[in-house]
Amino acid sequence: MDNLDIKILSRLLNNCRESDRQIGKELGISGGSVRARIRKMEQAQIIENFTIKVDPPVLGLGVLYIVVSGQNIKEILEQISLVGKPFFVVPCVGGVTVCGIVVKEEIHEKLKLVNELMKGVRILSIFEAESPGFNSNLTKTDLEILNELMKEPRQKIENIAKKTNLSTKTVTRCIEKLNENEGIQFTLVYDPTKIKNFIPHAILTWIEGDMKNTLKKLEKEFSESFLQIPFIAKNQIVLFMYSKDIYNMDDLTQQVRNIENIKSADLFIPKKITFLNEWLVSAIQELKKSPTLHLVYQTN
Repeated sequence: MDNLDIKILSRLLNNCRESDRQIGKELGISGGSVRARIRKMEQAQIIENFTIKVDPPVLGLGVLYIVVSGQNIKEILEQISLVGKPFFVVPCVGGVTVCGIVVKEEIHEKLKLVNELMKGVRILSIFEAESPGFNSNLTKTDLEILNELMKEPRQKIENIAKKTNLSTKTVTRCIEKLNENEGIQFTLVYDPTKIKNFIPHAILTWIEGDMKNTLKKLEKEFSESFLQIPFIAKNQIVLFMYSKDIYNMDDLTQQVRNIENIKSADLFIPKKITFLNEWLVSAIQELKKSPTLHLVYQTN
């Protein structure tokens, strides 16, 4: 991979519905060149599949993030399922695994439950997501579109309209609404082990002080190294970055630690990224039954 490949991958990670033409315009190459490079990354299995990532608070659900020692994914998933539904599982270099668990209510009780039930693994860190800025005002029409986008996030508006029996105008409006929601991301799943010449990694920072100002400082200093937009939890900011080698990666981590309000920063290098969407399918089905939401079908 070269610099253009990693920049294309980064843009697709942040919004895989962005057109090849638009990506090319921003990077100074043709849409055809972008398309060819995406195809190359798919053939090399760097890009595994395009997907849509929905943060559980958008659908009124809670989420816990845990870091555990061990990489027996089957055992970890079994333990997670005792508390809630798996959101994602990411085994990392160094024998640790980062997980997300979707929970319905009484999140503080769930925190205690995680510690009690997960006897087979050692919990290194656990924290609750806090996303007050997420818009949860979704209609049944939005959910219908969301359900279709889960199958193929990059499909054309005309195809979605045909499959859902909605007008292209309605589909366009709904996708714009979903795209503006910070808790919904049109993205992709990639294989970190297949990426050559670059090392994808994440830096989990613990913040003491003003979160917004700290995030602005991090964006100002490190945006050129961002692979994805940062993720914000309760008093954590997770930076998704890429480096040319381990020395550059170590330098970036040290620089992050020196930023004001950063209490600590831990480095994670993913080996495999898995999103589990069973919770999302069941959440959408349940919400569509709600009498407080409305679904209006329109035809072209």
